[in-house]
Amino acid sequence: MRGISRRFGGRFSRTALALTVVSGLTLTAAGCNSSSLGGDGALVVYTYGDGSTDVQQQAVSDFNKTSKVQVKLVTVPGANYASKLRMVMSSPVAPDVFFNWGGGSIEPYVKADQLVDLTPYFNEAPLKDAFLPSVVSAGAVDGKDYGVPMRGMQPVVLFYNKTLFAQYGLQAPNTWDAMQTAVTTLKAHGITPFALGDSDNWPSLMWLEYLLDRVGGASVFQKIQSGDASAWSDPAMSTALNDINLLIKEGAFGSTFTSENYTSNAAPTLLGTGKAGMQLMGSWDYANQVTNHASFAENDEAWTTFPTVPGGTGDPADVVGNPANYWSISARTKNLATAIKFVQFMTQTSYEKDQLAGGNMPTNTDAGALLPSYPNSQFLQFQYQTVQKAPSFQLSWDQALPTTVGTPLDTEVGRFFAGQVSVSQFESDMTNLQKNVG
Repeated sequence: MRGISRRFGGRFSRTALALTVVSGLTLTAAGCNSSSLGGDGALVVYTYGDGSTDVQQQAVSDFNKTSKVQVKLVTVPGANYASKLRMVMSSPVAPDVFFNWGGGSIEPYVKADQLVDLTPYFNEAPLKDAFLPSVVSAGAVDGKDYGVPMRGMQPVVLFYNKTLFAQYGLQAPNTWDAMQTAVTTLKAHGITPFALGDSDNWPSLMWLEYLLDRVGGASVFQKIQSGDASAWSDPAMSTALNDINLLIKEGAFGSTFTSENYTSNAAPTLLGTGKAGMQLMGSWDYANQVTNHASFAENDEAWTTFPTVPGGTGDPADVVGNPANYWSISARTKNLATAIKFVQFMTQTSYEKDQLAGGNMPTNTDAGALLPSYPNSQFLQFQYQTVQKAPSFQLSWDQALPTTVGTPLDTEVGRFFAGQVSVSQFESDMTNLQKNVG
């Protein structure tokens, strides 16, 4: 695992031109009038370039041993992948199969009839019941399946220092009351309750994502995602924002969180060195602690689900984070049969094992049986079972929404945590933004 880089591999990275794409486009466009890069003789697959691409390359190599039509994997440097994919998809040389984040990231292509509806294939072997339901649904648009999970799950987890909790007689922070007691107690002993890298903005968004779900259930954000901008002012949103305000005012995040970040390891170090007692973060942070604070990860670190909230109507088993990444198929491919066989290849046990060896948690329904034989299996099983039980696995909002809303949302959340906008102003700003650009 690569810890912090996992966040960017699994989530949007919004900068950088994919030189591989440009080169590939130039060469292929010059010599081919096909509606896809692959044409009749090959299947071209675009994937997000990061440390996980070795697993995809191995899958391609294994698949090519079984297929007359060969797959060509194009590894696109991660930065600006989304915008560059949009450029390619609207060109005459769209890829046959491409990596994506499901949900809002592929909705424009669905609306433009550019993707193959995979629902019939999910109703039959080998895709039928092959993946965890909450993960499959996160790759759907308007109730139809357009994505086959192809990388690991990344739920957001509440990590805590079990040694400190035992020292001060604290319970695991899986209820709001237990968490509040921990906040008060840790503060009294000079320990920052929560490490938070608010200068990156997106770590703060995780708090709002979970609190809204616990207070009002998954349906509130689903309204926003469907284009109902008025849901930004839903009473559950107000309650969630007010709860965050209370945490800020009582010093739950300390006094310097607005200048701390996650990406350069400042916030994780607070947890790993015992200066903070808890951290809400994606599952990738476990690998980060193993790498940078091995003793803490081995002896002191524990984890739990986000706390239940008194009076909340959301299901406490719901999860937020990154359900998976997905393969989708271009409607213009001339090799549909091969494309289907390729995405079905993600159900192979050999592919699951390659993912685990590469540090990814597979989303296949039979993956749980493989976990005990891998390092850090206790944490792997916690992740897997949490997602397995989740009725809803909400994709991170800044990825689930169109970029025109998701990117400014990150900024607005950062401003809210910094005290620069009130609850009502946040709601008004986001409502107006989505009405104007969403």
